[in-house]
Amino acid sequence: MSTSSSPTPSFDNVVTPSYSLKWRVVDIVVAAAIGVASSLIYWLAAVLTAAPWSLIDAIIPGLAGILNGLWLFAGPLASIIVRKPGAAVFAELVAAILEALLGNQWGGVETVLIALIQGVLAELVFAAFRYRKWNIGVTMLSGALSGVGCWAYSFVKKLIAMKSTAAYGPVYFATTVVSGVVIAGALMWLLYLALAKTGALDKFASGHTRKA
Repeated sequence: MSTSSSPTPSFDNVVTPSYSLKWRVVDIVVAAAIGVASSLIYWLAAVLTAAPWSLIDAIIPGLAGILNGLWLFAGPLASIIVRKPGAAVFAELVAAILEALLGNQWGGVETVLIALIQGVLAELVFAAFRYRKWNIGVTMLSGALSGVGCWAYSFVKKLIAMKSTAAYGPVYFATTVVSGVVIAGALMWLLYLALAKTGALDKFASGHTRKA
């Protein structure tokens, strides 16, 4: 029997219609764990980027948006691992609430509100594909849309009030979206692949698909 007639499946274009979308206890635990880990990274990123942010913005106003992906990844990562409706929103809210409790420059209400916006927009991408298509392209699109949410909130609440130059808004938009695509999208997909390879995701559809 020839073994060359069956092409090797491409994991980058996976459609998984058969898995249940109902949440299990393990899904809640893992999504929450992703949110907790993300909150620590979010908080640390806020501390470490405070000075570089001003320096980067001094070079080109709005360029510092390239750092925003450091606060966008919880939603896409939770979605591609747990693969349940609402995973992105849930993980982002957990991360935001804990980050606010740790203390940051934005305050509790603002932190949670922007996380909700980012989580909902990240979620919309996976929902648009009916939680059936999981690949790097969809994940990058989720990161990009999360970036749009981040930019939109900042633009309405901060940029207009700051009366910045006309170029600031478009530059900040472009850099934030690119940051979302790369950090919250591509890098999270690579992290997911690395985790799946270890067998840590064997209890999830994401782990089963990876083995397939």
